[in-house]
Amino acid sequence: MKRLLLVWAICCVNAGIASAALDTGKIDQITGLKGKLNEKEGVYKITSPRADVKITVDGWTMPPFMGLGTWAAFIGTNEKAMMMGDTVLFEDEANPAMSTALDNGLSVTALHNHFFFDHPKVYFMHIEGQGTVEELAGAVRKVYDKIKEVRAANPQPKDSFAATALPEKNSISAEPLNEIFGMSSEVNNGMVKFSIGHPATMHGVKIDNAMGVNTWMAFAGSDDNAVVDGDFAVTEDELQSALKAMRVGGINIVAIHSHMTHEQPRILFFHYWGRGPAKKLAEAIQGALLASGLSGISTSAAK
Repeated sequence: MKRLLLVWAICCVNAGIASAALDTGKIDQITGLKGKLNEKEGVYKITSPRADVKITVDGWTMPPFMGLGTWAAFIGTNEKAMMMGDTVLFEDEANPAMSTALDNGLSVTALHNHFFFDHPKVYFMHIEGQGTVEELAGAVRKVYDKIKEVRAANPQPKDSFAATALPEKNSISAEPLNEIFGMSSEVNNGMVKFSIGHPATMHGVKIDNAMGVNTWMAFAGSDDNAVVDGDFAVTEDELQSALKAMRVGGINIVAIHSHMTHEQPRILFFHYWGRGPAKKLAEAIQGALLASGLSGISTSAAK
């Protein structure tokens, strides 16, 4: 009798483990891709070679096998899983894909290039998320579908934002932007620039604005037809809120990466580019400062 009870108990435990394991079939079904299980690490990984557009690197047509593969890996259980992935993108896909990821509960942790002299330019967006398998696989599928949507509309990647040409002479009004950011700007030949430090330490030395740990934004063009470009310095906890606010404000993110090692706290940087009326662009950036909790730093730099 005891033996039967022991066998029954073992079966129940095994059944519980099986039910808790990743439902790989569901991942395949939701994402539309067939994955592979790494039994040693308990990771299920889906992959998709980027083969819809021919890519050349240094004049060589590059096979997807050589590093042009989109992937997403899942670990954990059906109810408590983690996903990490890397997504191969062209320039006109990066921001639509990023917004889709952010809007569906994923975090975007890096955006960068892997090559020189690649045509068209290829970027890689790293994503991660935590939740149920269904939530994560569904979010990944939406990112992939958004990329397909962009390519369906234009089979060949675009080579510009297709915005209205900027005036030859810059004439940005500084005062309205000074008021939005609560600080004085640097003015140069009709262009306006702001810089806000993000205090940190590195190798025991205090570093700040002058050492390059800063958020900056430079405006050119006219008040009604302006461009802004810049860099945003954030901690890991501030990154996602800042990215979301910038994308909601219509600002394009063009890179996410680190600039340093051994700094405390860890600082990440994202570079951006926006087009539109100068005040609207400034309000979008100020919204990102507020959303990420950096408005206090902005106020400390005020005039």
